[in-house]
Amino acid sequence: MRMLDWISLSVCFWIFSNVAFAHEGHAPDAPTTVVAAPAKGTHDAQAWFTDTPLQDQNGQTLRFYSDALQNRVVLLNVIFTSCNDACPLITRKLKEVRELLGDKADGITFISLTSDPLRDTPAVLKAYTLKQGSDDPHWFFLTGDKAQMDLVLSRIGQIVPTPEQHSTQLIVGDVANKRWSKIRPDAPAAAIAQRLQLLTMPVAGR
Repeated sequence: MRMLDWISLSVCFWIFSNVAFAHEGHAPDAPTTVVAAPAKGTHDAQAWFTDTPLQDQNGQTLRFYSDALQNRVVLLNVIFTSCNDACPLITRKLKEVRELLGDKADGITFISLTSDPLRDTPAVLKAYTLKQGSDDPHWFFLTGDKAQMDLVLSRIGQIVPTPEQHSTQLIVGDVANKRWSKIRPDAPAAAIAQRLQLLTMPVAGR
């Protein structure tokens, strides 16, 4: 790979190493900006995110990059189903975001990754989605064994010694064009929807 591609890829992935909005404590966070990078290096993106096999809420096996991320506009977040505070509130807000997106929602994939894979089996995740009203074919709730989840979470800047220590920030991205940004979970649903809609727009000059 050319040095320029490595630099672009590194700038794009820098955003994942700076996710610091804790599940508890809710410290102020810096303003978010979109990080743009050339639309090259698909193989390297796959190597970074990994094609770790995970299971969704329906028990279907999905490769993390090839089946969940590749060529999609995505919103990523981390939850655990036994959480009684931030996680259900954020899930309900994201449901509102999908409703605000209207007919554009089908072109945007939401991916909620569990930080508690030992308890959050596909069946438990399914029950959670039904309780929250978020069982949607374009919304994956993903789990796996602990080693698999630790690897995938580490690639989006999440090191979670305990389930409660995950970040509550949202990560949105246009995977094909390597445009990524972070959004505070207390942002208005309309603002999150608008950010996602902007990522679906064609990139100038491409």
